[in-house]
Amino acid sequence: MQFGLTRDEVWELIQQNISTDVLVKHSLATEAIMRALAERLGEDPETWGLVGLVHDLDFDKTKDTPHQHTLLTAEILREKGVSEEIIAAIIGHNEAVEGSVRQKPLDYALACAESVTGLIVATALIMPDKKLASVKPKSVRKRMKEKAFARNVNRSAIVECEKLELELDEFLTLSVQAMQGISDKLGL
Repeated sequence: MQFGLTRDEVWELIQQNISTDVLVKHSLATEAIMRALAERLGEDPETWGLVGLVHDLDFDKTKDTPHQHTLLTAEILREKGVSEEIIAAIIGHNEAVEGSVRQKPLDYALACAESVTGLIVATALIMPDKKLASVKPKSVRKRMKEKAFARNVNRSAIVECEKLELELDEFLTLSVQAMQGISDKLGL
């Protein structure tokens, strides 16, 4: 499965549609985790990475109407010739969209990858140096159990890593390492 757009083309879409630095960094973090997941699972890192990068393309425009989030992205990507399988994964990461269902590895990967970014960033921000380099997977796992910590993070989506036959600890390790690998781009 090919994405159908180059990273440069996706990056241009990001710059045209995403106005907040936080959302751009979330997209970059999701891309990094998706690439690492693809490598671990024997999938195409380029395609999976681009799915992670573009998944929240319409968030700025739909943040006040959660049931619409991803639908504008789907329209934009359809116009660009992106496959329905990729579009379904993007729509599926938003459980608020009526009829969204996760069924395939790409669907589960995107849901858990994009969800865990917030937990990892929140964990980094409570470190004395506020750096990803200081974050240990076991710290993220501990914080995951604290419902008041990063309360907007969808923990049930994170544990969907198990549907990819990845134990939670392995997924957290992979995710932390992926984000640490781009810490300069994330400013952490």
